[in-house]
Amino acid sequence: MFGHLPGYPPGSWFEDRRELAASGVHRPLQAGICGRANEGAESIVLNGGYIDDQDLGSVVLYTGAGGNDPGTRHQVRDQKLNRWNLALATSLRVGLPVRVIRGSHPDVHSGPATGYRYDGLYRVDDYWPDTGIDGYRIWRFRLEALENSVPPSYRQVVDPPTLFTTHTVARHPTVVSRIIRDTSVTRGVKKLYRFRCQVCRERIETPSGPYAEAAHIRPLGRPHNGPDVIGNALCLCPTHHAAFDLYAFTISDDGSLIGTEGRLHVHPDHNLDLEHLQYHRTHFEIAQQAT
Repeated sequence: MFGHLPGYPPGSWFEDRRELAASGVHRPLQAGICGRANEGAESIVLNGGYIDDQDLGSVVLYTGAGGNDPGTRHQVRDQKLNRWNLALATSLRVGLPVRVIRGSHPDVHSGPATGYRYDGLYRVDDYWPDTGIDGYRIWRFRLEALENSVPPSYRQVVDPPTLFTTHTVARHPTVVSRIIRDTSVTRGVKKLYRFRCQVCRERIETPSGPYAEAAHIRPLGRPHNGPDVIGNALCLCPTHHAAFDLYAFTISDDGSLIGTEGRLHVHPDHNLDLEHLQYHRTHFEIAQQAT
């Protein structure tokens, strides 16, 4: 299960790994990553297991699994982008949230005095191979806390100025709200089209698998209140997703594109709701009149 689990809000405390596993918040008794390579990562545990981990609060630089000596925390061989590491990469590709659990190790940011604490949902927003402190290849994953899913006391970020740059960068506080929109519907529409854009037919290949984005024709949430159903979803590449959301083009009932050349490719099993297409066209016309 991805996301929050019923009965275990952020801040929930567990005495040990057995109690944590029994809750389902993080199921493995030893592994730091829970998930499957082809589905994504459900959860991770931060408890000082890898010397290259950097826990900064609402931003975590997490070291992938494998290649370390559990007794010393030091790397003794290279890591590979497979199994649990690939699960975290898949979470970025498909946009799934990851539950973050902190243990009582002193290297953990504001960890509990004892036991383990569930600190809410984070998103994987980057990953890359790196050379760790011990000279071996590691896989780094950058996770950022999702607003409104993490207790305020765990959101502090102490970001070293040399973490990504060698010069001082002016920083300004911002608040960003995000809705996790990865559902069986959005996953299903991407699978239906084999991750090919319905406009340009391009398919983006990544080390963790093919990538595409699900676009809602009538946006979710207020004021649009579009439903999360396959008749209101498209499979698009990032470029055409952004163009569609920003009303650079729209779609007629017969599938021809308005605002750009081309035609929407529609799978026989994909029954698009014409009411939602009309809704998008209305807003497209308003946007065009305003320019």
